[in-house]
Amino acid sequence: MNDTTPWAEAAETATESAADAQAPKNSAKIEREDRKLEKRLCREVGRAIADYNMIEEGDRVMVCLSGGKDSYGLLDILLKLQKRAPVNFELIAVNLDQKQPGFPDHILPEYLKQLGVKFHIETQDTYSIVKKVIPEGKTMCSLCSRLRRGILYRVAKELGCTKIALGHHRDDILQTFFLNMFFGAKLKGMPAKLVSDNGEFMVIRPLAYVPEKDLIRWAQVREFPIIPCTLCGSQENLQRKQIGNMLREWEKKFPGRVESMIGALQNVVPSHLMDRQLHPFETLRTTGIADENGDMVFDEEELPLPPSLPAEQVISLTPSR
Repeated sequence: MNDTTPWAEAAETATESAADAQAPKNSAKIEREDRKLEKRLCREVGRAIADYNMIEEGDRVMVCLSGGKDSYGLLDILLKLQKRAPVNFELIAVNLDQKQPGFPDHILPEYLKQLGVKFHIETQDTYSIVKKVIPEGKTMCSLCSRLRRGILYRVAKELGCTKIALGHHRDDILQTFFLNMFFGAKLKGMPAKLVSDNGEFMVIRPLAYVPEKDLIRWAQVREFPIIPCTLCGSQENLQRKQIGNMLREWEKKFPGRVESMIGALQNVVPSHLMDRQLHPFETLRTTGIADENGDMVFDEEELPLPPSLPAEQVISLTPSR
């Protein structure tokens, strides 16, 4: 049985420690809502780590740092939790400098030195490769991702890391799920924990429960020195961005819908899907025994209405006669 209490306690004490340390000089700046946000971030990251047993005793965790809000937030929260965690583990921040034109290569080293965290900057000119291979106007993410992944696996091995921590958050996970369903004909998401495709490392996503909006606000509170990605960030019509806009619109109209969808990814019923690899439909036989998970035949499954749904938006599903 997985006991989440130690990580929950670590999240609580890490937040209190950080808040108390900053109070004397920043009391006018750090408001009550910022403290609540910090507590929520530590709690959700701690919960994800505990739920999926992401970090274990003696782990050397490579935190992939891109210079964006998500990876900054990931490193920041892990450093807070590390001080009070129920296990001893090491963190090393790694950045891949892809030699993008105008990339401010001094920002991350200066920031990481100020933090006092171990770090490694890997310099590889993947920018030129991607620009040479991908035609102008085409999506660069796929090739860029493959090149980046191979390099980071090599670096992780050289540094003796046992885990690779990525800054994907809750919204990233849902976006990937819908992208695969809409365009790849797969019910496939982005798991919180998975063995790397080369079989050598455990890849973890401690921000799996964290909404993007919290990371945006935390980046403002902490004043992270954000470095924009000019390689792919300028491609405004990416399908992922369209899916992201869809999810934000849904959450705006029906609060709680995104949280419900994340819950659904953790509550899969293979017998009620159509994958013959996951459920033995061909050999299925009747038993004569009642089963609450069996098909309800013609009954419509009752689903809760979205909260605060305006009456004029409720549409009857009963056909008029």
